[in-house]
Amino acid sequence: MKYRFMLFLALTQFVWAAPSVSATELNATGTNYQSPYCGCCKDWVKHMADNGFKLDVVFEENLTPIKIDKGIRPEYASCHTAVIEGYTFEGHVPAEDIQRFLKEKPANFIGLAVGGMPMGSPGMEYGDQKDAYDVLAFDKDGNTQVWASHNRVQ
Repeated sequence: MKYRFMLFLALTQFVWAAPSVSATELNATGTNYQSPYCGCCKDWVKHMADNGFKLDVVFEENLTPIKIDKGIRPEYASCHTAVIEGYTFEGHVPAEDIQRFLKEKPANFIGLAVGGMPMGSPGMEYGDQKDAYDVLAFDKDGNTQVWASHNRVQ
């Protein structure tokens, strides 16, 4: 019994000590394409930097050609488009969802999107207002699947 307890303690310490994967450990760098006039895009880039991502910012007057090139469909388009480690991230996607995506590298998907600009998403904080929203994974054909849900009442 004593040895089982010691083994349990050793395994527990190993699990507690196991590091989580951060953006820095993934060497997550990329580019965010955004309007020069959008403040929430700047706030999203700050959110990403606060979570270990290094993003260059490219200001564009017309983002439509970039969105089309990256496979973004109008139904899940937003105000900015980021390309990180070869994947596309549209809109106010939380850093934690991007970290998980980059860690898992799902074979069928080319990126994540948060359509529109939901209140309470990163970069869209406004007091205590929080809209429920989904983060969609999308493939090259525009098909989507819910990757994560946020601000839902359980």
